[in-house]
Amino acid sequence: MQFFAYFFVICRIGHHLRRRLRPIGFIIMEDPIRRPDQILAYRSLRQILQSKPRALWTVGPADNALTALQLMADKNIGFLVVLEHEAMVGVLSERDCARRVVLAKKSLEATAVADIMVRQVVSVDLAHKFADCLRLMHQHGIRHLPVLDQGKVVAVVSIRDLLSEAVAHHAKIIDELERERLTIFTSTA
Repeated sequence: MQFFAYFFVICRIGHHLRRRLRPIGFIIMEDPIRRPDQILAYRSLRQILQSKPRALWTVGPADNALTALQLMADKNIGFLVVLEHEAMVGVLSERDCARRVVLAKKSLEATAVADIMVRQVVSVDLAHKFADCLRLMHQHGIRHLPVLDQGKVVAVVSIRDLLSEAVAHHAKIIDELERERLTIFTSTA
């Protein structure tokens, strides 16, 4: 209880100081405490995927492995969602094709996607957070997560997407810190 009293006093003093220091040339950061949606770990997939084009590339379970590999090569991707009657029944990666077809010396044309796809799919919905996705990828040793919205696949998020988001977020934080540092040095000079 005592902590909250001190915290309240410190917040009031900080507010009072900001009002006093601004007229004499100090630039004070308006809101030094970040909201959860501004913290990368708490950012939802809905926010992350807003900037990413939502192209979803799929194959059917009756398609052959060659068709799937050709689609992946044409679109420069390494992962496909397997849909049957608009429902996800599995996923297929380039690694699945390499290990279950090429190394097994099977014919690409004669091997159905249903025979080599992963059926137990780890997926997320748009409400999952950045940190949740990283944790799931790490726990299951996977690089892609199908994203569901009301039970329907709407996108795929990859480890590369999350890394890009982290790099952009950290670049923004570094820029803010640089501006704050310059403000402090120029106001004290």
